[in-house]
Amino acid sequence: MQIELVSYNVHGCVGCDGRADPHRVAAVLEEVGGDLVALQEVPALERGGEALLAEVRARTGLTAIAGSELLSHFAHYGNAVLTRFPLTQKSTLYLGVGRREPRGAIHVELDCGRMKLNVIATHLGLSPAERRDQIKRILPVVTRLTCPVALLGDFNEWFTWGRPLRWLHAHFGRPPAPRSFPSVLPTFRLDRVWVSRPSVITSVRAHTSRLARVASDHLPVRARAELRWADYAEASSVASRSGRVAESGARECEAGSSAALG
Repeated sequence: MQIELVSYNVHGCVGCDGRADPHRVAAVLEEVGGDLVALQEVPALERGGEALLAEVRARTGLTAIAGSELLSHFAHYGNAVLTRFPLTQKSTLYLGVGRREPRGAIHVELDCGRMKLNVIATHLGLSPAERRDQIKRILPVVTRLTCPVALLGDFNEWFTWGRPLRWLHAHFGRPPAPRSFPSVLPTFRLDRVWVSRPSVITSVRAHTSRLARVASDHLPVRARAELRWADYAEASSVASRSGRVAESGARECEAGSSAALG
């Protein structure tokens, strides 16, 4: 199954011209398309967020799943996931570090027909130590999941040799990451999409339309992934057999211990 995933930091719907325009951001998302979209820096509902999500729904048919809004002395904004797949579960991860700007992630489980897809959409902090701490909180969630996992968002990782990227590449592989920031002259690869193996990302690109270059200071990044159901079914079967063997061994060990104690 082919699935199109998009990550887009909308910068509070404030464009490079200094004008706040949620309708312009919605028009960019209509250009990009996609089956699943992760948004960062969505403005509060009363400050344009509600208009943005409503227009995106009208233009694309995607269902909006808004995360807990984050309040700080810098801004009032949050994350959101838009998808055409039915939602089965939703939770949020708090990724705040000390007195740094509050951060979080949305974790949703989607019903893609033949199996579930877990999606974690996030926006990491500005300091290297902060990002390291946040990835250390995200990875245990990812490794506990047996179905495919998509991790996407604005990772704010300027250093391609930094530990956060090395840790993520070790788990997900190393898909391409196009330059997406700043939108007027893309230089840095801050916006990324990963999908856990054995599914693969077959292409990644930044959306560089004239409208996208002005609607936000980030460009949307779109990835096409191939979800390999058979490979996951085999992996899940192996994991299930391993779990049964381990459970059986644990029972035998417990029985042996009880006999010895008796």
